[in-house]
Amino acid sequence: MSDTVVSVFDLSPAEKLQLVEDLWDDLAATPSDVPLHDWQIEELERRKANLMRNPASGLRWDEVKRKVQANYGR
Repeated sequence: MSDTVVSVFDLSPAEKLQLVEDLWDDLAATPSDVPLHDWQIEELERRKANLMRNPASGLRWDEVKRKVQANYGR
Protein backbone atom coordinates (compact mmCIF):
# COMPACT_ATOMS: atom_id res chain seq x y z
CA MET A 1 0.00 0.00 0.00
CA SER A 2 1.29 3.45 -0.92
CA ASP A 3 1.71 6.23 1.64
CA THR A 4 1.35 8.92 -1.04
CA VAL A 5 -1.34 11.48 -0.28
CA VAL A 6 -2.94 13.17 -3.27
CA SER A 7 -4.73 16.47 -2.85
CA VAL A 8 -7.74 17.36 -4.95
CA PHE A 9 -5.69 20.39 -6.00
CA ASP A 10 -3.19 18.03 -7.64
CA LEU A 11 -5.86 16.53 -9.92
CA SER A 12 -6.07 17.47 -13.58
CA PRO A 13 -8.98 19.67 -14.69
CA ALA A 14 -10.71 16.62 -16.18
CA GLU A 15 -10.28 14.68 -12.92
CA LYS A 16 -11.62 17.63 -10.90
CA LEU A 17 -14.67 17.83 -13.14
CA GLN A 18 -15.26 14.11 -12.74
CA LEU A 19 -14.99 14.45 -8.96
CA VAL A 20 -17.51 17.31 -8.94
CA GLU A 21 -19.87 15.27 -11.13
CA ASP A 22 -19.55 12.25 -8.84
CA LEU A 23 -20.20 14.40 -5.76
CA TRP A 24 -23.20 16.06 -7.40
CA ASP A 25 -24.67 12.69 -8.41
CA ASP A 26 -24.23 11.45 -4.85
CA LEU A 27 -26.03 14.51 -3.43
CA ALA A 28 -28.79 14.28 -6.04
CA ALA A 29 -29.50 10.69 -5.02
CA THR A 30 -30.91 11.92 -1.70
CA PRO A 31 -31.98 15.56 -2.14
CA SER A 32 -33.83 15.56 1.18
CA ASP A 33 -30.46 15.17 2.92
CA VAL A 34 -29.07 18.37 1.40
CA PRO A 35 -29.35 21.13 3.99
CA LEU A 36 -30.99 24.42 3.07
CA HIS A 37 -30.65 27.75 4.84
CA ASP A 38 -33.81 29.43 6.09
CA TRP A 39 -33.41 32.21 3.51
CA GLN A 40 -33.30 29.60 0.73
CA ILE A 41 -36.50 27.95 1.95
CA GLU A 42 -38.19 31.36 2.22
CA GLU A 43 -37.13 32.26 -1.33
CA LEU A 44 -38.41 28.95 -2.69
CA GLU A 45 -41.73 29.47 -0.90
CA ARG A 46 -41.95 33.04 -2.25
CA ARG A 47 -41.30 31.88 -5.81
CA LYS A 48 -43.80 29.03 -5.53
CA ALA A 49 -46.47 31.38 -4.16
CA ASN A 50 -45.81 33.82 -7.00
CA LEU A 51 -46.13 31.04 -9.57
CA MET A 52 -49.37 29.81 -7.99
CA ARG A 53 -50.82 33.36 -8.08
CA ASN A 54 -49.65 33.96 -11.64
CA PRO A 55 -48.97 30.72 -13.55
CA ALA A 56 -48.25 32.65 -16.75
CA SER A 57 -45.19 34.21 -15.07
CA GLY A 58 -43.26 30.96 -15.41
CA LEU A 59 -41.13 30.03 -18.42
CA ARG A 60 -41.09 26.76 -20.32
CA TRP A 61 -37.79 24.86 -20.31
CA ASP A 62 -37.16 25.58 -24.01
CA GLU A 63 -37.53 29.32 -23.30
CA VAL A 64 -35.07 29.13 -20.42
CA LYS A 65 -32.54 27.29 -22.59
CA ARG A 66 -32.94 29.82 -25.41
CA LYS A 67 -32.35 32.73 -23.01
CA VAL A 68 -29.27 31.10 -21.50
CA GLN A 69 -27.86 30.35 -24.93
CA ALA A 70 -28.55 33.90 -26.10
CA ASN A 71 -26.88 35.42 -23.05
CA TYR A 72 -23.97 33.04 -22.65
CA GLY A 73 -23.46 31.56 -26.11
CA ARG A 74 -24.01 27.95 -25.18
